[in-house]
Amino acid sequence: MARTKFTRSTARFGARYGSTLRKRVRKIEERLRARHKCPYCLTVGSLKRKAVGIWYCNKCGKVFAGGAYAPFSEIG
Repeated sequence: MARTKFTRSTARFGARYGSTLRKRVRKIEERLRARHKCPYCLTVGSLKRKAVGIWYCNKCGKVFAGGAYAPFSEIG
């Protein structure tokens, strides 16, 4: 029997929504859940997303605006 591909976080969708959309969602979720570096205290892994575009550092307590899925977007 053939083995299935390792689909990571989008395995919950099964065969629904099409492969292109599942790949796009997987890329966004991997970027969201990655370990990010705080721009103030430079600690890796201490940033958490409070809401869309609002990021919080657990170590230094700074709250700042950033991108929706990453603390820094391509725009700025």
